[in-house]
Amino acid sequence: MENKIVQARTKRTKWYQEARFGMFIHWGLYAIPARGEWVRSNERMPKEEYDKFFDEFDPQDYNPKEWARLAKKAGMKYAVLTAKHHDGFCLYDSKYTDFKSTNTACKRDLVAEFLEAFRAEDIKVGLYFSIIDWRHPDFPHYNDQFHPMRDNEAFKDMKHDFDNYLEYMHNQVHELLTNYGHLDLMWFDFSYGPMNCEKWKASKLIEMVRSIQPHIIIDNRLEGSAENAGSIRTLNPTPYSGDFASPEQMIPPKGICDEGGDPIPWEACITLNNHWGYHAHDKHYKSAKMVIRTLVECVSKNGNLILNVGPDATGRIPLESVQILEEVGEWMHENGDSIYSCGLSDFDKPEWGRFTQKGNKLYAHVMEEQVGAICLPDMAGKVEKMRLLKDKTEVIETFFWNLKEYTENAFFFFDNHASDCYPLPDERDTVVEITLKETH
Repeated sequence: MENKIVQARTKRTKWYQEARFGMFIHWGLYAIPARGEWVRSNERMPKEEYDKFFDEFDPQDYNPKEWARLAKKAGMKYAVLTAKHHDGFCLYDSKYTDFKSTNTACKRDLVAEFLEAFRAEDIKVGLYFSIIDWRHPDFPHYNDQFHPMRDNEAFKDMKHDFDNYLEYMHNQVHELLTNYGHLDLMWFDFSYGPMNCEKWKASKLIEMVRSIQPHIIIDNRLEGSAENAGSIRTLNPTPYSGDFASPEQMIPPKGICDEGGDPIPWEACITLNNHWGYHAHDKHYKSAKMVIRTLVECVSKNGNLILNVGPDATGRIPLESVQILEEVGEWMHENGDSIYSCGLSDFDKPEWGRFTQKGNKLYAHVMEEQVGAICLPDMAGKVEKMRLLKDKTEVIETFFWNLKEYTENAFFFFDNHASDCYPLPDERDTVVEITLKETH
């Protein structure tokens, strides 16, 4: 009998596993120094020095409607914004701190505006919330693994009331869940070393979350982090194990399954360049081709891709990110059927690309040119029809003379007047929709 926690997880994540593609948005004060979201920790920056960015924060060009339109154009079905990152700065009107956007020069509840804009585009909405907070006086400073003051001797004897911090953190989660309407996803970040599980009073936190918004899905980082998925991979996960695993900046070699071999929901969180928050000098952007292939790889392994953009201090998403996402959107407009509601195929990965599948629709993602015909291994007699997905052009199964000894396989050319498969109709990823014969 399936574990009740797993049963509830399966029900909650149905929309999520159909959506497959989301937008992550890391944005905050760190956009002003423009050296990434970890700038305060990396540079051991004192509170007083970081506070000057609070005084400067005034994103006059923040227009979440433009962000939402871009996400929709890219084919993204959900979006997650950093309501609060590790620096403790809130993009919303929290009553528990003065360190918030409504107290800056912009005087705006940036989270409320984000939620309204994305909901209007029928995009599912989620909020990222850091369970660590370098700003709070009762969060450990000295000797913490990541705190900006971790090796500053002036903080060596500083006393902390961690229970007081936890009350603060739980209260902030409570107000996000009660003041901002229906949320689809809560993205907690993150556990490390001894800072995990009940250190956060995770059972109490999740009980509160589920009591307010029982439908909401959460990640696994109350328990683990990117390198430690936690008990979600076991047959008896904890109540706070999460609804999906969250590998970071990589794609699991074979997807993610539990100890019994059953797939569990997972999401690769990936940056468009090398940073989450805005970094003015990081121009190491992934191409649209790479993003498309990364998305396909995730889906082919029963996973999601949440792709990050880091808006600048004015509130604009960098032009490079916009251009990449627009090109991805062009491909998704033509080929989205091979992504949404799709997952692992009944067939092994082919040499020339990948398969995704939805029912009796098999999608061949052809990514490598071939000298001869495209081989569909062990599919002889199983193909009902084939169409180029983007425009429904007929693709004809071939029985070309040089293929006759490979009778266990099916083959096709994109053009039956040619005896090769180059160049590809779409060099990024040419998708052929294969309708499989019904088996009785």
